[in-house]
Amino acid sequence: MQRERVADDIYVFTSDLYVQVTAGVVVTSQGAVVIDTLAYPEETRLIKRFVETRLGTTVRYVVNTHFHADHTTGTCFFEGARVIGHAICRELLDKRGRQSLEQAKLTAPELREVSLVLPDMVFEGGMMSLHLGNKTLQFWSTPGHSPDSIVCLVKEDRTLFAADTLMPIPYFVDGSYDDFVESLNRLRNNNYENVVQGHGEIILRGEVEEKIAEDLDYLYKLRAAVDMALVEAAPDKALEAISIEQCGKSRILLNGAAPQLHRHNVLALASARREPAQL
Repeated sequence: MQRERVADDIYVFTSDLYVQVTAGVVVTSQGAVVIDTLAYPEETRLIKRFVETRLGTTVRYVVNTHFHADHTTGTCFFEGARVIGHAICRELLDKRGRQSLEQAKLTAPELREVSLVLPDMVFEGGMMSLHLGNKTLQFWSTPGHSPDSIVCLVKEDRTLFAADTLMPIPYFVDGSYDDFVESLNRLRNNNYENVVQGHGEIILRGEVEEKIAEDLDYLYKLRAAVDMALVEAAPDKALEAISIEQCGKSRILLNGAAPQLHRHNVLALASARREPAQL
């Protein structure tokens, strides 16, 4: 696991075990806030140990930016902390999350000690703020990657934890293409100092607008390529031929996992674009 200090009171942890998924710690004068956890217990426990022994404080809150297991599995290791998330996150964790965790335990012994914890501080739509000591954290809904996705801005440091709303390649299979485009556009022109992606490297101030523009460009090129493929005589073959490079992204992103995510995007968007014609 890699650790990086992005501001005086903000740390980011990047997993070595699962596609560069990230978690954050915001230290305040009245305790710490953990923003997402990591997929495997051993890495999340290292974060907890760092907060308690190296920083000399306790975790008061854990934020679930969305219900996906790679961001929520470790919530249970922060006993006594309140859990923040969108209302839809609580619903999805209670249904799909509970089922997927039980299935995962059958093949991953290290997850057998994990228990599901649901957010107990939830909001719907709009924005929610948390004031803790000398820090203000602002949360708002950014559906697209998933319907419950949220981001978290540490106001005093202008550091945005964008979760999977920003990652090396946009991924909307569990969400909505149109929502994703709208959410990305809402992140533009906000003068962030740093942006922490849900996976991959931290985006620095001078790179943020370019990164968002690149992601939107990928989505627009993907939609154009899918629409062209769907009118071909052999649409399935044409869809198969849509490469990640054709849409402006590199196949080496996320340690080579990007082409598989791209392929899933192609199929999900093709399915959604076909539906109106079938009504």
